[in-house]
Amino acid sequence: MTGPATDPWSATQRTIRTSMREHVDAAADAAVATVVHVEGSGYRRPGARMVVDPDGDSHGAVTAGCLEDSVVDAARRTIDDGRSRLHTYDLRDDDADIWGLGLGCNGVVDVLVEPLDTSFTPVLDALDANRPVTVFTVVASSDPALAVGDRHIVGHDTVSTARDPLPDTVVEPVASRLDDATEDVAVTTDVETAAGTARVFANRLLPAPELLVFGGQPDVNPVTSLAARTGFRVRVATARGAWADADRFPSADDVVSTRPADLDAVVDVPEHTYAVLMSHNALDDRLALDALLDTDVPYVGVLGPRSRFRELREAMDRSLTAADEARIAAPCGLDLGGDEPTAIGFSIVSELLAVHNDRSGGRLVERPGPIHERPEIT
Repeated sequence: MTGPATDPWSATQRTIRTSMREHVDAAADAAVATVVHVEGSGYRRPGARMVVDPDGDSHGAVTAGCLEDSVVDAARRTIDDGRSRLHTYDLRDDDADIWGLGLGCNGVVDVLVEPLDTSFTPVLDALDANRPVTVFTVVASSDPALAVGDRHIVGHDTVSTARDPLPDTVVEPVASRLDDATEDVAVTTDVETAAGTARVFANRLLPAPELLVFGGQPDVNPVTSLAARTGFRVRVATARGAWADADRFPSADDVVSTRPADLDAVVDVPEHTYAVLMSHNALDDRLALDALLDTDVPYVGVLGPRSRFRELREAMDRSLTAADEARIAAPCGLDLGGDEPTAIGFSIVSELLAVHNDRSGGRLVERPGPIHERPEIT
């Protein structure tokens, strides 16, 4: 099993999904805990998950450690009796010291704990196929016809009424407002039913982003390693067939050999792919860039100084449009100041995360308002 990991706190949503898949496929007893709502401050946002097995071993985290023991206990109870439950943890008053731990957290966290069963299979199948999927789960209800854990799954060409189905009158008012989501969305909303009110957790899930690195030198490894640790699926493409060796790039999910002009052919899902050109060969990088600009990848980073990119651009057979220029980062990376391979890797991956999360990449101390926006369904 992927979980427990040596360092479960470093788990990404991607590795957590892998752990879920392994447990489901093996029909192994487990539970999944999901943050569904946070009031006040919280280390993890709604949508954060943790997989727990009967021994109490976990993969992932739902807080900074404040609640993990309590959530593990709740998960083991769910494993024993198969019931989904919503647990509310109020950590705003340390003086109350409910667990005698002096936790130091300052918020109210709602955590849904469910059996990790085959009802998750349609969700995992969609994500593995690089398709977005939306999951609607009842987390509280005064309607006797709706129980905590009842779920409805909507994906591309797929509608699955997992467990007890939710009526359209519950799903449609929420689903219609998530159709255009371009990022993961995790919100709770109250829906009036004929016999009461249901609180529904709506979770729009997108496939893991992919990093395509074009290059084959050793400096590829710091970039791929850091990207993998931050949740990217990593593919390395090299124009040197002898370098297309998985052992050469241990953090990559996939290593392929390709002609630079055919690099677009190895882009599976352009809208979720970010590319970095670091072949250290100007001709190869130019041909690769030209190929990538024929796709819809939102970001193409080019390693090296501006002067190198100017020469590369002047040698191209095409004129770059404003839309092309908006996608190209040359030189790629954030201005962190380091010049060692790992520092350069941090710079590049930091920019990837900023672009993927639609952020500027600046200092948090200079950001007005909260660190994270809290989406609402309107």
